[in-house]
Amino acid sequence: MEYRNVGISELRISVITFGAWAIGGWMWGGTDKRAAEEAIRAAYDEGITTIDTAPAYGQGLSEEIIGEAIKGIPRGELQILTKYGLRWDTTRGVYYFTSIDNAGNEVKMYKYAGKESVIKECEESLRRLQTDYIDLYQIHWYDPSTPLEETMEAIVRLREQGKIRFAGVCNFTVEQFKHASSITSIISNQVNYNMLQRDIEADLVPYCLQEGKGILAYSPLARGLLTGKIVPGQPFPKGDHRSTHKLFQPENVKQINEFLKTLKPLAESHNATLAQLVLRWTIDQPGITAALAGARTKEQAVQNAHAVNICLTDEERAFIRERLASFILQV
Repeated sequence: MEYRNVGISELRISVITFGAWAIGGWMWGGTDKRAAEEAIRAAYDEGITTIDTAPAYGQGLSEEIIGEAIKGIPRGELQILTKYGLRWDTTRGVYYFTSIDNAGNEVKMYKYAGKESVIKECEESLRRLQTDYIDLYQIHWYDPSTPLEETMEAIVRLREQGKIRFAGVCNFTVEQFKHASSITSIISNQVNYNMLQRDIEADLVPYCLQEGKGILAYSPLARGLLTGKIVPGQPFPKGDHRSTHKLFQPENVKQINEFLKTLKPLAESHNATLAQLVLRWTIDQPGITAALAGARTKEQAVQNAHAVNICLTDEERAFIRERLASFILQV
């Protein structure tokens, strides 16, 4: 495994980070707790020491699964990343969207990061994770109903109390990121980034490189699309958000799979899967600290970890960029 510091901070994480959204089951058609715990432990055995989760992932379930899975692993060998500011148990803040929970009930999500709410969320996350500190505490989405100064006041307090080590943001624009960083130390921005969705290259990446900030890339496999295993009209379990996601419409899937066919010989030349090639490409991109790769089984976790074994040449990276340049205009 390879490890990098998040920006210029002292927080060092594995470049392949265990993304724990799917194991919470929420919006992924349910979960298998035992398989999820096995996946986390298998990831750790392969050197993946960093786990990213959030209370919203299964309304606490993802964090609870992680708390059980990491028992017996020295806490100092792990980096636990979680979030705050996306609530399902209050109507305060700004309405975000409505989804279905693992029990089939309607859940309304709100962006809310008021000071006392942030402190309450942190305490609940610590309890579910069965730990006494969080390595990186991140606001899940920008909350326009709460001044960032108020939100960051809570973060400063939690850091002073030793309950969090570092603070980060997620899904922030460059201007929002700058604003938060002007209030207190913010070391990273977690954003959607993959071969198909590269908008951050225009502004966020240059800013982070200049300011010494980290970028944590979520959905590096585009929710499974870039594995090459999704077919047009793919059936998904009830409650799986991909069934209505625009990228998964049949024509898009067809185009993406045609693009992936051009990369398959390159993956095979490295004795790698398409998913592993895509993960390696992602962590090789300027400004990207780590890729958050989800895994619901131990086999998937091991395969994700082995992506670091690929060593792409400059020529091979240029080849991928050429393929992307001709493909991206069609999506």
